[in-house]
Parts: sequence; structure tokens; C-alpha cells
Amino acid sequence: MVNKVILDLCGGTGAWSRPYREAGYIVHVITLPTYDVTKVEFGTYAMEFIRQDVHYRDTLTVPYENVYGILAAPPCTEFSFARTNGKNPTNFREGMKTVDACLRIIWECKYKAWDNGKINGFKFWALENPNGYLRHFLGQPAYNFQPWEYGDPYTKSTDLWGKFNIPEKSPVELDTTQKKQSHRNLRDLPPIPEDYVIPKNTSKRAAARAITPAGFAEAFFKANK
Repeated sequence: MVNKVILDLCGGTGAWSRPYREAGYIVHVITLPTYDVTKVEFGTYAMEFIRQDVHYRDTLTVPYENVYGILAAPPCTEFSFARTNGKNPTNFREGMKTVDACLRIIWECKYKAWDNGKINGFKFWALENPNGYLRHFLGQPAYNFQPWEYGDPYTKSTDLWGKFNIPEKSPVELDTTQKKQSHRNLRDLPPIPEDYVIPKNTSKRAAARAITPAGFAEAFFKANK
């Protein structure tokens, strides 16, 4: 598994990429407050992600040729149907900065793979966001799923854009209580890892709600390994 690198962009706790890490892949979680996907320098042979949580310049160097797959989960705040106008107006331009940065990283890896005759070395990429206004900018997603379709007992319509194999489903049936809890955002949330540093202006509950469903993460890995 040496040199097979997975980039987990805006990965938060790293839940989506965890199956890859456990299987021995090299996983880099590029997420705040340590890394900002908008703070990257593209060189001839490698990318340099600049650390944001230190007082001196430090970088993570990732050769393009080693990138096997990219997972991206830019913040959904500005694209949520639930976001209210008035006090908290939607700012699509601000939200798209991070989406654009994720796509730029993906594109650079694709360009380099093609230039080096190794287009198949970069196996997959996927960009995730809850079903919302991002469809107005990226178009119809390649796939949409619900957590319950992969064994996690709650609902959260989630879109995926990219080039990847569709994960095999293993659905569970929700009872009335679980459906109500999901609808009202009252479901039990997964624990946040002790070593995870929650970014500024992000609540603990919001961080927990953003964690990728474990069942889906495992199914995605099995379909794209």
C-alpha cells in the first residue's frame, strides 16, 4: 500500500477516510484549524499544504503521482436549505471559495496524472455535500444517498459529485421515533474524537453532525479501494 495517498479535503474528524487509514493507505486530512484547502501551493511535481496552526512556515508536501484518491467535504453552511435570510443571509460567493479550492486540487492532480501518462493512477475523487443549493453551481450530483441505506439509522439526504464506483447498499428500516428524530435534528450524534480540534466558530454539535456515517464510509472504501 506504500505511496497510495488519500487526500481528505475539509475532512473534519477524518471519518470518511478512516477505512483507508485502517487499511494501510497514507491518509492526509486537510482540514481546519491545521490546514486550509485555500492555502496550497502547486509546484511542478508536488503540492504543498501550508500549516495554519503554527507561528512558523511549515508545509505538508504531497507528490501528485502518489495521489490515489481524493475525498472532499466542503462546509455546507452557505448551501443549506435551512439557512435563514435576514440575520444570516446566504453568501454563495464565500461558500464557493472552499468548493473551488477543493476542485482546483482535484483538477491539478488530474492534469499531472494525464501529463505523466498515469491517468489511471488517480483512481477516484468525490465531493460531498448535503442536498442543498450547491446543485445550482455543480449541477445534478452523480449520486445521492441516505445514511439508513448504509446501516446508519437516520436520514440526511447527501449529494456526491465526482468519478467513483457506487457503494453497495445495506439498508436498515427506520422506526417512527428515528424518523422524527432525524426530521427534527434530535438524533443521537456520534462522539467527537478526543484529539480532534474543533475549528473556531463551529459548535460541538455542528462538528458531530458533519461526521460521515460510518456505514457509508466503509461501503465507499470497499467500492473504491
